[in-house]
Order: sequence, then C-alpha cells, then structure tokens
Amino acid sequence: METTQGSDQSDSSACSGRNVRMAKKQIPLRLSEKLYDEIAAWAEDDFRSVNGQIEYLLTECVKQRKKDGKYVSEHLDEEKR
Repeated sequence: METTQGSDQSDSSACSGRNVRMAKKQIPLRLSEKLYDEIAAWAEDDFRSVNGQIEYLLTECVKQRKKDGKYVSEHLDEEKR
C-alpha cells in the first residue's frame, strides 16, 4: 500500500472491517547522531528498519501510557547504576 504525504484516509480496498489499514503520516524527524546510531543498532538487532523501529517504539510508549496513564520516565537518558 502506498502512502501519500499528509493523507490519513483509510484504504478503501479494505472496507470489509478486517485488516483495515490507515495511511501513514510522513513527518520530518531530527535526531542526534548518537541517538540515531543507537536506534539503528537496536533496529538491526530486531530485524527492523530504523523507521520501523521508531514506529514500534512510539507505538509501545503510547500503549503503555494508555495502560497506566503515565508518561515515559523522566530518567530515560540516564544510565542505570
């Protein structure tokens, strides 16, 4: 399925109610080189593209927030001791 920039209409070929896909928004994203490299390495470990990894991580964060109503930890960038 092709994605058109700025479109958020559902795929009309999947109107049966099963496997309905929404067109994906395209957004510019700026990351530090260090963060990009870390996400790229993680994506490779998980057999995903960098874009797929970012989408997966954001989806998981949203699911977690909906589940417990909390934001991601303020200490996300700190190393564990």
